Amino acid sequence: MSNTQQGTDSVRAAAQQTFRNHLDHLSSGRFAEWVDLFTEEGVLEFPYAPKGYPAQVAGKQDLLVHLKSFSENFRVKFTDLRFHETTDPSLVIAELKSEGVALETGRPYNQTYISVVETKDGKISRYVDFWNPQVAAEALGGGSDDLVSAFSND
Repeated sequence: MSNTQQGTDSVRAAAQQTFRNHLDHLSSGRFAEWVDLFTEEGVLEFPYAPKGYPAQVAGKQDLLVHLKSFSENFRVKFTDLRFHETTDPSLVIAELKSEGVALETGRPYNQTYISVVETKDGKISRYVDFWNPQVAAEALGGGSDDLVSAFSND
């Protein structure tokens, strides 16, 4: 194996481990450790966000507020993690599922995700989170207003 290939493999392994750490910290409520996985300017994007729900959360402070909102509303464990190899070793593309519950309603929260995560020096710089907002809304009570209010910081 060439030094270049070893370097590529090392970067890929680090990026994938960062993603695994993200899942572990998120599911166990380790907020400070989760935020530390991001660069200072780190961005979390939600392309399928319903109206009124943030399409993007940027910067460590806002990321922390968002994570706390998630953990106040859901308990989850992540399963079926599968990585897709990319030509850019610092880019993670992953498919996964969550099994969980909405805390206020007791309803199941079983979600399917596709995550596209850019890393830089082992930190997440951009995380594009593809998930079905309807699944979350139904778990919280039924409508997208329930989802929006659950993540409102008012």
